[in-house]
Amino acid sequence: MRIVVIGATGHIGTFLVPRLVRAGHDVVTVTRGTRTAYADSPEWEQVERVTADREQEDRDGTFGARIVGLRPDAVIDLVCFTLSSAEALVTALRGTDAHLVHCGSIWRVGVSHVLPITEANATPPFGDYGVQKDAIARMLKEETASGGLVTTSLHPGHISGPGWPPIGPLGNLDPSVWTKLSAGEVLEVPGLGAETMAHVHADDVAQAFQLAVEHRDAAAGEDFFITAPTALTARGYAHLAASWFGQEARLDSVSWDRFRETTPPEHAGASWEHLSRSQVFSIEKPRRLLGYEPAYTAEETVLDAVRWLVSHGEVEVALPLVV
Repeated sequence: MRIVVIGATGHIGTFLVPRLVRAGHDVVTVTRGTRTAYADSPEWEQVERVTADREQEDRDGTFGARIVGLRPDAVIDLVCFTLSSAEALVTALRGTDAHLVHCGSIWRVGVSHVLPITEANATPPFGDYGVQKDAIARMLKEETASGGLVTTSLHPGHISGPGWPPIGPLGNLDPSVWTKLSAGEVLEVPGLGAETMAHVHADDVAQAFQLAVEHRDAAAGEDFFITAPTALTARGYAHLAASWFGQEARLDSVSWDRFRETTPPEHAGASWEHLSRSQVFSIEKPRRLLGYEPAYTAEETVLDAVRWLVSHGEVEVALPLVV
């Protein structure tokens, strides 16, 4: 197939584009700038590259026509964040035989009421990002159900992998968390510590997108949650991370008020956004319909990311990794 990947050099595209090339597909990447992927691969030499400022072209009403002009059999959209942008691309592609596969987010779901969360029991989202992602997914589903464009939406968890920091044990990107755990220092954990996070390795997300375009009939009109087969609690994650440095985690459960007093606002806010949702997802549907089988557990996913951070000196740690 001729596959256009919009936003191809980010977390997912770094693994997806080489996968598609190795599978024999003709790949066209559309990116805003000249940034390279997180990991180099010889497959990138076989890719047709297009540079486009999507935000500007959306405002001009020209982006959809640009994508149609690339004559795709499938379009994988990894960087669409508003309903209006998604609707413009659908309108342009409608009437073609292309398959549009959209990257959503597990934050199209709100706080957990039933675990594991499925596509059928999800609660309403909150926050503009999640609300927009949910609105896009619903629009796409209706588009296909009404006989229009063939669409699919995939909703990844917290994407981790070598090259960037993972969401850490406190649900944020605070690098001092790794320093404290590696040194055996006390780490204050807000709430019960039983709150959950749904990580997923970037290569497993890439696998899911590849499966969606290669199993068009099964994916048509569907939406899927894409996560690791396991999820981590805040305290379990902290104990696991400490063990990577040969340490025993020393955790102190504190109130959210105390945590906000002692934590920079950007990190405290991120912790609340992640931990208050406390999500665990079922991946039975993508397994059944697409054959999705993640290669990484949540534990392996975050270790892969932390190992890269430590080896590249991106975090300050007291002891070397022992795993």
